[in-house]
Amino acid sequence: MSNTVMERLNELLPEWLETSRLHTGQGKVASYIPELVKASQDELGIHIMDAEGNHVSAGDCGVPFTMQSISKVFTLILALMDHGEEAVFFNVGKEPTGDDYNSMIKLELVEPGIPFNPLINAGAITVSSLVAGDCKEEKSRRILEFFRKLANNDHLDYNEEVFQSEWETGHLNRSLAYFLKHNGVIKDDVEDVLAVYFRHCSIEVTCADLARMALVLAYDGTDPITGNELIPRRYVQIAKTFMTTCGMYNASGEFAIEVGLPAKSGVSGGIITLVPGQFGIGLVGPALNRKGNSIAGVHLLERLSKEFDWSLF
Repeated sequence: MSNTVMERLNELLPEWLETSRLHTGQGKVASYIPELVKASQDELGIHIMDAEGNHVSAGDCGVPFTMQSISKVFTLILALMDHGEEAVFFNVGKEPTGDDYNSMIKLELVEPGIPFNPLINAGAITVSSLVAGDCKEEKSRRILEFFRKLANNDHLDYNEEVFQSEWETGHLNRSLAYFLKHNGVIKDDVEDVLAVYFRHCSIEVTCADLARMALVLAYDGTDPITGNELIPRRYVQIAKTFMTTCGMYNASGEFAIEVGLPAKSGVSGGIITLVPGQFGIGLVGPALNRKGNSIAGVHLLERLSKEFDWSLF
């Protein structure tokens, strides 16, 4: 079945991508992190990989970009592997918020003052503080090593320019972090926690890297190409549930209806998604819609999901 789908993707994907690329003019490249403005609004690329390592790609799939919020999925998994569910979910909740990803409002209004879920900024900052390590350097080293293993790419690294840009302009994230410290949710030094958070958001990848990472999630934590078990199945289940309910910001419900796959987006225009038991998918399109998701990327995924009946629902 996979080979048949791959053949059809090889045939259809380039034309479909160009049709979706026409939507980039309706979006805007993220500007609140100054370094991200340098991305080309018209870029759109996708890479799809199956369990045998067969792949199909189209468009600007070789363009490097930073993971941004996509990294939150994998730092959550690492924190769960380090400490287990009880410790992690004592500090962060399991529910969608209905608010913007960088909102502080429910930290003030809703007891007990912990972030609603690990994929909003407050939750991801909290999770960053839970990654094991004696110092910020060790935490960041462990995160990068974990990401390299999942992507099967020892060359993954940080984009220092993006990191510095986030560090210098991340005033709202600092506000969130200090409020979390005030609430007793964060125990470590706030600036050290933010350094870890900004660093993992600035890890640079390509669509192929995301597709390989997604493939591990699609096969419940095992890399089907190498046979290596990299993540406990239970933690993949948790991560995929959060991707489905919270992964596309305030458009997660709409994405579930129109695409129906676990996914996580980032403001660099990246989207990671997967077809369970079949494919890992990495995509980039820096022009964002009003909800902060790649406008052309979402359009392309909607078409793919409907054509190949990928929706889980």
